[in-house]
Amino acid sequence: MNLIKLLFAGLAIYACLVGLLWMFQERIAFPAPRRPLPDPASMGIAAAERVSVTTSDGVELLGWYLYPDQLAEPDSVPDQVREDVKSPGLIWFYGNYETVGVMAPVIRELRPPGWGVLILDIRGYGESGGTASEAGFYLDADAAWGFMTSRPEIDASRIAVYGRSLGTALALHVAASKPVAAVILEAPFTSGTDMARAFYWWVPRFAVRVKLDNIANAELIEAPLLVLHGSDDEIVPVEMGRAVAEAGRAQAFQVYEGVGHNEMLLGDPERYRGDWMAFIESAVEDRE
Repeated sequence: MNLIKLLFAGLAIYACLVGLLWMFQERIAFPAPRRPLPDPASMGIAAAERVSVTTSDGVELLGWYLYPDQLAEPDSVPDQVREDVKSPGLIWFYGNYETVGVMAPVIRELRPPGWGVLILDIRGYGESGGTASEAGFYLDADAAWGFMTSRPEIDASRIAVYGRSLGTALALHVAASKPVAAVILEAPFTSGTDMARAFYWWVPRFAVRVKLDNIANAELIEAPLLVLHGSDDEIVPVEMGRAVAEAGRAQAFQVYEGVGHNEMLLGDPERYRGDWMAFIESAVEDRE
């Protein structure tokens, strides 16, 4: 009898845990750090400004827009842009726990010369409005695309997207639905369901509502794809990156030996920067 009571008690506790996960899983999956959005100049980002973008459901997103450097003096923002000079554009989607301000050193290091770059704090993150959610993130990604394609100095046929970790889901969403010129993914996961199984193996599959199905979106993209992954990634297994690369028919799948999830640029900076720049420059040249 005592054994039966213990069994039922265990099942009741398990059911409660699964129920709580069902209710609060987006809060668990998306911690949404709140940090101030600094002025880009204060972070060493020249020819850039704070921007506000409103999504289709009315959420205000804040971030930075970096002007193509041929359109602005090194320490200023142009009073007006030259519409006769069309530059390529890059939309940047960062990873979980990150914000625009936190990523400033990496943005400064990887900013491609001659490109316009947009990086927004997604809903619930940084100073942006709204509450973090999978459905909302896709609306944020669409709004970022709309902003970039509306810029008079940007060639809409030469816009690339870059996503890291969580940001790979947003980048792939855009790439699956918009005519992007190139896609760069850093440490992509296969799906939210697979990530939940890796970290919460005891949770039944039906209880996972955060899908983030990168495999399905990767299968839909037509643009050139580069996937970068560290062999020692302790958060997203390198096998997931390989699966996404295969699904998206990637031009290259670059594995950085001995590199963890947050060490890509630090692990082999020259190679990382070289792989990054060579790929996007080659991809947009094919569109000229």
